Order: sequence, then C-alpha cells, then structure tokens
Amino acid sequence: MDSSEFRRRGKEMVDYIADYLENIEKRDVYPDVKPGYLRPLIPDSAPEHPESFEDIVKDVERVIMPGVTHWHSPYFFAYFPTANSFPSLLGDMLSGAIGCIGFSWAASPACTELETVMLDWLGKMINLPEQFLAGEAGEGGGVIQGTASESTLVALLAARTRMVRKVQAQNPELTENDILCRLVAYFSEEAHCSVERAALIGGVNMKKIPTNEKFSVCGKALRKAIEEDKTKGLIPFFFCATLGTTASCGFDNLLETGPICNEENMWMHIDAAYAGSAFICPEYRYLLNGIQFADSFNFNAHKWLLVNFDCSAMWVKKRADIIGAFKMDPVYLQHEHQESGTVTDYRHWQIPLGRRFRSLKMWFVFRMYGINALQEHIRKQIRLAHMFEDLVKQDERFEICAEVILGLVCFRLKSTNRTNEMLLQKINKARKIHIVPCHLRGKFVLRLAVCARTTELSHIQYAWEAIIKAAEEILMDERI
Repeated sequence: MDSSEFRRRGKEMVDYIADYLENIEKRDVYPDVKPGYLRPLIPDSAPEHPESFEDIVKDVERVIMPGVTHWHSPYFFAYFPTANSFPSLLGDMLSGAIGCIGFSWAASPACTELETVMLDWLGKMINLPEQFLAGEAGEGGGVIQGTASESTLVALLAARTRMVRKVQAQNPELTENDILCRLVAYFSEEAHCSVERAALIGGVNMKKIPTNEKFSVCGKALRKAIEEDKTKGLIPFFFCATLGTTASCGFDNLLETGPICNEENMWMHIDAAYAGSAFICPEYRYLLNGIQFADSFNFNAHKWLLVNFDCSAMWVKKRADIIGAFKMDPVYLQHEHQESGTVTDYRHWQIPLGRRFRSLKMWFVFRMYGINALQEHIRKQIRLAHMFEDLVKQDERFEICAEVILGLVCFRLKSTNRTNEMLLQKINKARKIHIVPCHLRGKFVLRLAVCARTTELSHIQYAWEAIIKAAEEILMDERI
C-alpha cells in the first residue's frame, strides 16, 4: 500500500468507523457466540500472497463484529465507561503515524514535554495541590500509565523501595530480604482486585480493611489493623485508598486515613480510576478532600473523560521516589541532557520501557471540548443515573443497595440471591442491554453504570423496561 492508496483507504476506514459509531445502537450490545467461534471462520495460516483491502473490510463484519461486545453502545451499562470521542480518535491516529517510542526526552522531546504539560493541565482541572504538578521546577508531576492497575503497582513498588532504604539506614545489619518479609500493605475489602494483585507481584504481606455501612474505609479500622501488625513485628508501608469502588462506587475516608498514613510514614496511594474524572466538576471535588495527605494519585481519563484507551493519569508528590525505584541507565539510553535536571525520562516512571505518544489525544480532546463541555458530559451521565435510580425506587419489588453518588446504580429484586442471578442471566441473554453484577454484604446485586457518550434518557427508559420485563417473567416462573 503506497501513500496514494493509504489516503483513499484511510478515508474509507474513517467512514466505516463513523458509520459504526452512528449506528451502533442497532446492533445487539452483547454477542451471540460460543468460545472458539472465530477459528473456523478464517484460514489456519497466514496467506502466501496479498489480499485486497475490500476483502479484509468485508471480513470485519463477517468475522469480527459477531464477536464484539459493543462497549460504546448506549445500551451498554456494564463495568464502567470506556471513553471515546472523535477528537480522541484523531489524536490517536496521529500518535500511531508518528510512531515514536518515548522512553526518554531525547527519543522524542515533544512526546515527553506535551505529556508533562497535559498532566499539569488535568491536575489543575481537578484542583490538585501544587505539589503534584511539575510546573517549571516542581518536585512532583504526572505521567500517563496504561491502566490504574499499573499505577497501583508502580506506587506500591516505589513505596517498597523507599521503606526498605529507610529501614536499612536505621538498621544496616538487616538485608533486603529481612525487611521485605515484614512489609505489609493495606487496602479496602472493596478495593479492585488489581490492588491485591499488585501486592502479590510486589511480594509483600497484605491486609484487607473492613468497610462501614457506606462501603468506606475509616480511620479507626485502618488504625486497628496497623497496631495489630506492629505488635507482630511487621512494618506497615503502604495504603491504597479507593475513591469510587468497582462494586458500589464507595469512597474511602481520606481525611481520617491520610493523617494516619503520614504519622506512620506509610505511602498513601489513591485509586480513583472511575470517579476521578468527576472531580473536574467543582460540586464533586469534595470527594477528593484529603488528597494533600497522599503520595500518589491516579484516575483513568480513558474511563469517563472522552479520551480513548489507554490513558491512565498518575501524579506523584515527589518524582524522586518513583525514579529511585525504577531507574536503569544503560549507555544506549543515555543522552546529553539527562544530567541537566531540566528534562524528564519517563522510562523511570513506569514498568515497561517503551511508551506511545498518548498525550496527543488528551491535547485534542481538551482543546476541542474545553473544560465546560467535559463537565457537562459528566453531569449529564450522573443525572441519567439518578433518573434510573428514581425508576427503581418507584417499583416496590426492587431495592437500591448503595448510595448513588455518580453514574452507578446498584439495585436488586427484593428476593433471594438465586432469583437475582436468574434475572441477570435473562437480561443479558436477551442481548438488548448489558449489565454485570457484584456482591455487597452477601447480597447478589445488579449494577447499572451509565457508560456510552451517546446515552440518553430514552436508553435509560429502554433499559428499565427490559429489566422489568425480565423480572416479571422470573417472578411468574417462581409463582408457577
């Protein structure tokens, strides 16, 4: 394919993408396929000779689309949003075309410098404390990670390194292994499973902290766990607070847990993967009160801020803590400016070496939407969630299972777990809407998250009608 054909085919692909997104709600949101469906549809090995672009595009509909769960359908209410917008797609196209691997400033100065500035822009949008911003001479700063899971792991590993060095400075006779086996990390029983996974990868002890009636970790519970472990000779070193838990969108109490972490010299990381985008709205910024106590903070711009995957924004108060844990400097990665103290080499801030020019799509989105339009997008989806909540409350057969704060509604039939499991199966089997469950205090609960950028009240009403229809069929069967 030469540049002339690329121009033509590129325009055709843009048309295909635009048509797909414009008409996505006409497709069943959840695929009707069985595991292994795809292999019989394509040859066993790659073709010996070139095939036409037309044939490939035809096979997208024949082979790929039947097995796609349409995350950007307005009838998709599962998990949490995954962001998408035309400006972001255009920025991502340019990123792919430039194709730089921005592991250092010298590898592509624009890739590094735009990322630093975009994370400062975003930090100011959510009113982060000044210490988290790079500015021109700050000690902190932001970085784009692939996912919130990566951010948690990076924070935990940096915290581990910091604590090992601190303990060794006070007790030179202790080896690293002597210390590692005593380190303990804490997180909410409602935290995402990736937090526990980070502790497993980091090879440290872990403890889940019980939550209160609002599914929130409070200071008293954290203090109790820390004191218990200190009496056993363990070393508390890390606490991951969650803002907007996956199951219920619960919020840990930063104003209570933060001072405890500071007193104990523990690293406090805040995982706000879903909820963080809402903090660009002043009326929801209170949910971030206590951020001043944290060492690191993360949320996924690719969830709710119209920047497509992957784009997970992470900030640290002291970038030296991150760099000190991950810095490797072979001669083939060195450059003349690295010792000047004026440049950032992002390879020292992450697990992988290579990285894409992801800040381009942030730049496109922030400029083409502006803060006001992004705020209205968040507010609209929260309004839609409360409208669905009102529909649930009007039906005495159902109950709301957690406070609705942002765009997630947790609900269930006032019946057994088995009945609610059957309800979920019937809803998803119909493939008209898609939702997923969670467990809250032993109850099997259905979650409806407002996800797609194009979701309107009509889609919320359609979803409720589909849920009611499935519920009535289930309850009728039970009576029979």
